[in-house]
Amino acid sequence: MSYDWDTLIGELQTTTGETLYMVLASTVVAVLLGTPLGILLHVTAPNGLNPRPVTHQVVGAVVDVVRSLPFVVLLIALTEVTHAIVGTSIGSTASIVPLAIGAVPFFGRLVQNVLREVNASVVEAAITTGATRAKIVRSVLLRESAPGLVAAVGVTAVALLGYSAVAGLLGGGGLGDLAIRKGYQGYDNTALYMSVAVLGVIALILQFVFDFAARAIDKRRSAAI
Repeated sequence: MSYDWDTLIGELQTTTGETLYMVLASTVVAVLLGTPLGILLHVTAPNGLNPRPVTHQVVGAVVDVVRSLPFVVLLIALTEVTHAIVGTSIGSTASIVPLAIGAVPFFGRLVQNVLREVNASVVEAAITTGATRAKIVRSVLLRESAPGLVAAVGVTAVALLGYSAVAGLLGGGGLGDLAIRKGYQGYDNTALYMSVAVLGVIALILQFVFDFAARAIDKRRSAAI
């Protein structure tokens, strides 16, 4: 009995689109919300531009608690929240909610770490010119750390790709759902291995694209100096 490749290829195309949709949408949300979160953590740190120990510790604690939760636990815990936001708790659109919520603190910490690597003398020079904190953040911290921030987006996108596969456990759609539903539960090893292979290829492409972009930005900055 020949294998139905046409059906599998069609399912792979559909679920790959769902996976990319989940990953890209949640990555955008993570960047939009995680960047200011990371800036807040950096600026309010003891050696930051505006030290606020209490704020820094409280926000940092919340970030670490959310980051420490296994994604499958977060997925289940946010079922009602997801349903309230998108009207359902299953499917690729619903999966974006827990994916984004889990990614925001993750990316926020990455941003904080990248900003921490900015040369202190550059920041001090901006302070001596009378630049405001907002301008220092925008024109010094973010500009100087641009390559690292782009690389951090890549790390986040690849992590979200793995999380999106876990979402398939609860009907989240995408390649993870295909691998579990048809591959594992349906005893279809071909579907299982093909789903894993496509996930691997997407991860490699994402990492390459963001690494390339980070290097390109770094070269332009070096040439401009």
